[in-house]
Amino acid sequence: MDGATDDGLPMSRRITSLSTSSRRSTPARRSAVTAAVAAVALTLLFTVGLAVSLVGSAQAAAVTVPLGTAGSYAVLAGSTVTNTGPSVINGDVGLSPGTSVTGFPPGHVNGTKHVADAVALQAKSDLKTAYNVAAGEQPPHPITADLGGQTLTRGVYNSATSLGLTGALTLDGQGDSGSVWVFQAGSTLTTATASHVNLINGASACNVYWQIGSSATLGTASTFRGSILALHSITVTTGVTIHGRVLARNGAVTLDTDTISRPHCRTKTPPTTSPTKSPTGGPTGGPTGGPTGGPTGGPTGGQTGAPTGGPSGPGHGTTSPAGPAGPGGPSGGPSSPPGQITRVPSGPPQTGDGGSVHSSHPFLVTTGALALLASMVGIFLWRREDSRA
Repeated sequence: MDGATDDGLPMSRRITSLSTSSRRSTPARRSAVTAAVAAVALTLLFTVGLAVSLVGSAQAAAVTVPLGTAGSYAVLAGSTVTNTGPSVINGDVGLSPGTSVTGFPPGHVNGTKHVADAVALQAKSDLKTAYNVAAGEQPPHPITADLGGQTLTRGVYNSATSLGLTGALTLDGQGDSGSVWVFQAGSTLTTATASHVNLINGASACNVYWQIGSSATLGTASTFRGSILALHSITVTTGVTIHGRVLARNGAVTLDTDTISRPHCRTKTPPTTSPTKSPTGGPTGGPTGGPTGGPTGGPTGGQTGAPTGGPSGPGHGTTSPAGPAGPGGPSGGPSSPPGQITRVPSGPPQTGDGGSVHSSHPFLVTTGALALLASMVGIFLWRREDSRA
């Protein structure tokens, strides 16, 4: 005979009941555990995807290269500057430590020539700093030797050997005028005849830098944009148009009937401020009256006369020049400083690289929210089934 349990049920019936309950709960528990594991997996995938996306964004980031005083030069060299034909240089021409600048005229310089003086020496020092900054920008994106036929968005692009350009290279600013490109070449830069560097969608020659580990040669009748920072020499062949700069640290710059125009780049400034004017006869006294002014013509104004209210008549809110400061009554508070400035920021918030803050990764954000929701549901189901068991 079966023994009885504390609740009066036969032992065999109690065991059967527990076995049946266990069998019923097992599939539900498995489903709950499966849901929880899947939710955790989705969360991990979201985290990994976000990390990869952020790394990709970092790859696309490049910062402006600080040229310092070298920024005012269209041509800057170390050994010589030699020109043939009626070249036009829109910007300064500098040389240090060399002393030979020839070919002007027939070449024409719309700027100042600094030859082996303190100004040129400082510019060369700043060029060295800029070159090292450009060479050290991270993280670089590897590129092929020939840039022709490509469209590139902002970023740091690196070739361990040489860079070439046949045909057209397009730099796409994607609507951001602060986009920056830094090209790093381990040795030379060579452009073919009639090659072009094109800028679209807000891209600016102000923000394109070519750091060249050896020398650069620009092909006949080509159009080039950006500032070349070469360790050795730069040769600009016949009929080249450059919107940028040719800056050679140690060697020579050679020109032949070319046009080089230093870009005029706007310097980033903080948000503009504008003075806020209030009627001096209004309830607050405006910026010159302060709390002691009160309504023009009131008791305080009557005692002090023109000092705070100015010549405005009683009750009028027209602006009028403030009179000389007079003695304040005991009931008056501290006067506001004349011409008080109120900051009025405008435009979108700015990032460190000059671009605006944009909402990004909407897909990843949505996926993350769904993954977190799935995790919560899975954990809830698992705990409910666990409590039932």
